[in-house]
Order: sequence, then structure tokens, then C-alpha cells
Amino acid sequence: MLWIALYLPNLSLETLTRALATPEPQAVAESHCIVACDGKALARGVRPGMSAAAATALARELVIHPRSAADETESLLGLAGWATQFTPSVALELPDALVLEVSGSFRLFAGAQRIVAGLHKGCAQMGFTAVVAAAPTPRGASMLARAGCERFVADPAKLERALADLSVRVLTQDADTLEALAAIGMSCVADVLGLPRAGLARRFGPKLLDDLDRALGRAPDPRTFFTPPTAFHARLELPAEVTQAEALLFATRRLFVQLEGFLAARVAGVRGLALRLYHRAARFTEVPIGFVAPSRDAAHLTALARERLGGLALPDPVRALALAADDIVPFGGEALALFADSSPAPGDWERLVERLRARLGAVAVHGVAIAEDHRPERASRTREPSAGARTAHAPDVAFRPFWLLPSPRPLAEIAAVPQHGGELQLLAGPERIESGWWDGAEVARDYFVAQAPDHSLVWVYRSRGEPSGWFLHGLFA
Repeated sequence: MLWIALYLPNLSLETLTRALATPEPQAVAESHCIVACDGKALARGVRPGMSAAAATALARELVIHPRSAADETESLLGLAGWATQFTPSVALELPDALVLEVSGSFRLFAGAQRIVAGLHKGCAQMGFTAVVAAAPTPRGASMLARAGCERFVADPAKLERALADLSVRVLTQDADTLEALAAIGMSCVADVLGLPRAGLARRFGPKLLDDLDRALGRAPDPRTFFTPPTAFHARLELPAEVTQAEALLFATRRLFVQLEGFLAARVAGVRGLALRLYHRAARFTEVPIGFVAPSRDAAHLTALARERLGGLALPDPVRALALAADDIVPFGGEALALFADSSPAPGDWERLVERLRARLGAVAVHGVAIAEDHRPERASRTREPSAGARTAHAPDVAFRPFWLLPSPRPLAEIAAVPQHGGELQLLAGPERIESGWWDGAEVARDYFVAQAPDHSLVWVYRSRGEPSGWFLHGLFA
């Protein structure tokens, strides 16, 4: 077995600040003490462990956020759902790490290195700093990662040597235990391993020895694996209010990357999303995003969100945003050709329709279906765009134009010859249509293809009912 640990050393800070880049230095405090800060704050002398008052004195523009353990846990749960695309065996190691058993995924990902690269890339895209390490035991991998040591120890015989040089801080986070170990000269794991086990258990309790035994594979270390939810819901708090909708695209992409991993684990896609922009007093603006075909590609989702947000006027500044995906459906793989083909991908038209709808609105872009009616104005109907075949038999439309006027236009006559910018020359026809007697919209027409004086082709008819005379109904390209 091989376990990969994903340790997030800046989870408390990045949970609150990853949604938006700000010029001010940022820090997180708990009980008036700084627990994490960003690079801009470090450059001004702020350090974890100092008081919030001292940090503010060093950097007057410092923005200090209260620590939120609940938000950190939500971030970790979201990361666990995203990480299940690499293996279904993902376990939480609270408060700031995940462990993944990946030996069953080697064939799919062609080895552990591609999994590690995918973990690094995805965490960076979601705005998290990650330390990744691997070992034959979950506790051993976690200890390596928490020490900041990105090592990959696959041989159980080499695990003890790899852990021996680590600081004793990887064994426990209890301050009293660390102080007691330092008092007797214990600085690394090798020093602790050299002590008599009975004396170590009497002085520090059995937990320290149990953790060491689990890390070295001498004792079992059962884990409860994370079960992803059936629907996707994620929320991002903004470190500062946003007044322009386009500025939210950066944070929205963070959520789309998380959604992509969640869907990849389920071999699924979504047919629609709901992006909520939260204002003050719990008010929100909902931005729906629909798809012609199920999708999960983060880049494509971002492109659609850019179109929707680009034309959106915010009623109030935005403080947080949330993404919900409930309409999750199985996602079929794309069939590839045996040989290289330069023709467009089959799904390109679907993405074009989705982009147009995002920009123009869903009502403005639709498909056309054939209706079982010989009257030209009723021979088609709107429908959802799809690549499906026509569902009804159509009349012979070889001599019908693509462009029909919204309503037929009466034409003048001179000596019974229709006029349109001059005398029309009838080229083909008549096509007789008599229909509609059963629904109160009866027509009796003889259609002709005619040529105008400027050599353009038009579609005209002579009505044998009411009103009578010649009418222009369509234009040929």
C-alpha cells in the first residue's frame, strides 16, 4: 500500500483570503494572537505567535481576520470531495490534512508521480498551498508532509530511517508534551525511538507510542474514508467587498476547479449551475448557467461565467459567493478517431450555443424543429438545441427560401404582373398549398420563385382566398 498525505500549512489563512487578491497584508488571529499571515505581512515583520496588537503596530494597514474553524473544516471537506477523483480512499486528518491510499490508482494514472502532480496543480488552482508526501502508512506520510518534507518512501524497510530525522513536532501538537521532550534533550524522532518504551509510556502516556507504532507500520491504523455528497455546494467568503461583477471571476474559477474534481470522481457532468452572489443582510443575486450538453470542464465553465458576469450590474457590493450543482448526470466519454482528424470536435457546436446563450440570453438562442404542417409560417417550431435528427416528415422544401418575412407583404400589380422594385419574372411554380381549414387559419396559395430586376430571387404567392392578390413571403440568399 502507498499513502499520500496532503498537508495544508496555511489553511486557516487561505480559507479566508483565496477568493480575492488584495493589496493589503492579511493575517488570521485566534484569541488575540496571530496564527497565520501572508507574505506581505511577513515582509513587514509580522510573525505567527505574536499578539494582534503588536502585529498592527508593525503593519498599520494589516487586515486581521478572526479564525473560523468551521470554515476551515468546510474547506477541507471540499478538498476531500475534489481529491476523490484520484482515489475513492480519501480520509480526513483534522484539522489541516488529507491522506489518500493510491496504490489502486497507479494503472489509471501511470504511477504516483502523476497523482502528486495533479494534487499540486489542483490545490494551486483552488488557492491552497500544499505539501505532499508519500509513505507505506498514512501516519508516516502525514508526518513527512507536516515536516515540510516532500519525500516519497515506498519501501517499508526505509520508513523508519526517513522519519528518524524529523523534528519531534511531527509527533504531537500538545505544547506541554513538546516542552517535556525538549527538557530531556529530545529534538528529533530518532531521539524518541532510542528511549525505553516502558519509561516513555509512563512519562508521556500510551498515545505517543501508539502514534509512533502506527507511523512505522507496527500497529494497525484503520481509517474512515470520506463519502462525497450527492450534490455539490461550495461557498467562498471574500476578504473585501466587490463592486464589479467581472472581479468575481477569479473566485468563481476557484469553485469551478473544485467542481471539476468532484464531478470527475463521479464520472458525471452537470446540466446547470446556480451561482449566488451574496450581499449585505443575507440578500443575494442568483446567476444561472445552463448547458446544452452535460459538462464539467472548468475552463469552459469559466468562459460561460465570464459572459454572464460581464453584463451583470450588481445591485450591492458582494461579500461572498456560492456555487450549487444539483442536476448531476452520468458523463459519457468522447469517442476518438483512429487517425488524426482536423475537423472540429463533435461538442464544439454545443459550447458555441452555450456561449451565445450566456451572452444573449437563453430565449434568444434556440433550435428549430420541423412541424407537420404545409403552411410555411407553421412548418417549423423552436426547441432546445440538439444534434438529434428531425422528428417529423417535412414537405419538399427544395424550392423554399431560408428567410421568411415575419408576415407576408402585399405586392403591387401592373397588368396582373407582381411588382417588387420593378416587374418580377416568375421562374418556377406554382407550388399549391391548401391547408388549415380545421383550425380557422385556412390558406389557398400558389407559390412561385421569382427574379427581381436586381437579379435577386424572392418567394411570392398569389392568394386565391382572402385577402386576395400577390404577396412577398420569403427571400433567397
